[in-house]
Amino acid sequence: MGAYVIRKLLYGLAVLWGVATLVFFLFNILPGDPAQMMLGQRADKASVDAIREELGLNQSLGKQYVDYLNDLVPLSFYDVSEGEEKLSKVAPYVRVATLGSTAVVLKAPYLRMSYQSKRKVSNILGEAFPNTLLLAAVSISIAFILGLAIGILTAILNTNFLNKLTLFITTIGMSLPSFFAAILMAWVFGFLLEDVTGLSMTGSLYTVDEYGRGEYLTLSNLILPALTLGMRPLAVVVELTRTSLLEAMSMDYVRTAKAKGLRPRRVICVHALRNALNPVVTAISGWFASLLAGAVFVEYVFDWKGIGVVVVDALEKYDFPVIMGAVLLIAVMLILVNLIVDIIYGIIDPRVRIQ
Repeated sequence: MGAYVIRKLLYGLAVLWGVATLVFFLFNILPGDPAQMMLGQRADKASVDAIREELGLNQSLGKQYVDYLNDLVPLSFYDVSEGEEKLSKVAPYVRVATLGSTAVVLKAPYLRMSYQSKRKVSNILGEAFPNTLLLAAVSISIAFILGLAIGILTAILNTNFLNKLTLFITTIGMSLPSFFAAILMAWVFGFLLEDVTGLSMTGSLYTVDEYGRGEYLTLSNLILPALTLGMRPLAVVVELTRTSLLEAMSMDYVRTAKAKGLRPRRVICVHALRNALNPVVTAISGWFASLLAGAVFVEYVFDWKGIGVVVVDALEKYDFPVIMGAVLLIAVMLILVNLIVDIIYGIIDPRVRIQ
């Protein structure tokens, strides 16, 4: 298992390098000048050129790419002949060695500075990502628990009415666009039925009081975006659980367990359900990673202060380092989720352990 995990990690690093390369060249060939956006349309050429030089945009594309990768990798090389300004930006760091005018440092990945706020991208994402992670985790938990319960119930009863109802629910859940579902949920439950539900159309995890004296936790603001974001994975989990469990119930080992006189609950939970969970776990892992990336519209509609709001704001202002950092962060999460799922496979399916 250790060798397998190491191979998966190396594969993940290769994927991450590919994502970083694609993102870098994609955002560097797009039309628009970040320096011009920072200074406004009336800025003179000398000021624009000075900003471009400060941001390193006046260098060749190849040199910019090498510098970008150098900032991302933990073991980096920086020229300190012009002062400690660059090293102060990547702090904290540990200087491993000094080779002439080049410092070899060990540090965390440096995602550069925001063009607009002049803050570290890692700090911006560090403030927003916990909110997105919480939203995605609650959404996928709702989808998994409800989807598993509904799927098991429909598979056990297996009536014509329940099958048609399940098909209707999964079709609606998969076909309804997330941005439209978010607007609909906010309008119905946060506006029309606000007196009944007590929910607000917009709001984040922490709300500033009306006098601006502090923030207080508002968990009720999590309900609508979590339900909206969990609609599509809920539909997938219901259908996969139902079909996988029906297939498992028709297998020989289940019939043998029944013939031995085992209780129906034990037959379903221990023998049938455990073997039917593989496709469900695969779907949950993929959807959890996609929720981190696809929560942009839902967060924007509900004004949930997560990665989605940060990305939309950065796109409007051509703040490329923030966008690139967000994409890399989501890619890292996707790789980690896939690695965790592969390990879970070995726990719930003995055939994977044998292989």
